[in-house]
Amino acid sequence: MNLPISDLPLFLLGTVLLLGFSWKPLRHPGSHGFYRFFAWEAILALVVLHRDYTGGQIISQTLLIVSLLFLALGYGALLMRGRADGERQDGALYGWERTTALITGGIYGLIRHPMYSSLLTLDWAMFFRAVSLPGFALAAVASILLQRTAMAEERECLAYFGKSYSDYMQRTRRFIPFLY
Repeated sequence: MNLPISDLPLFLLGTVLLLGFSWKPLRHPGSHGFYRFFAWEAILALVVLHRDYTGGQIISQTLLIVSLLFLALGYGALLMRGRADGERQDGALYGWERTTALITGGIYGLIRHPMYSSLLTLDWAMFFRAVSLPGFALAAVASILLQRTAMAEERECLAYFGKSYSDYMQRTRRFIPFLY
């Protein structure tokens, strides 16, 4: 399965949009936003590669629903309980990411990165829409980049929240409740 040349403008448009959103973190290599941009690029390529497949694969559809659930629960908790403000100065963070309160309840009581879990499940949902070797390669690359993103964010949170974040890490999983 090859990416048709007619899909190149769509991919380039998506890349421009992602660059527009990610320009701040891209200036900070090693930040979670830096790795996140490249994970988004791999997922974008996978979405463009499989955009014409609308099969009703149960695995793909289930993962898409789980992806939306992780996103809604994670983003909602972040906005409602994260107390984002200018106190947390970090040039790689956007306003909504500058949380000053460690969120440990709700979905965050089970996993540390529900929004990255959302991206992981979206990633694999798109792979399962039309299983292919290029699709697998893109899904694997996106998964590795999301792992790096989460690890970078954990370093940032440890630096900001200290021992309370370290204790929180001991009680929770990274992406999948009770497993990983």
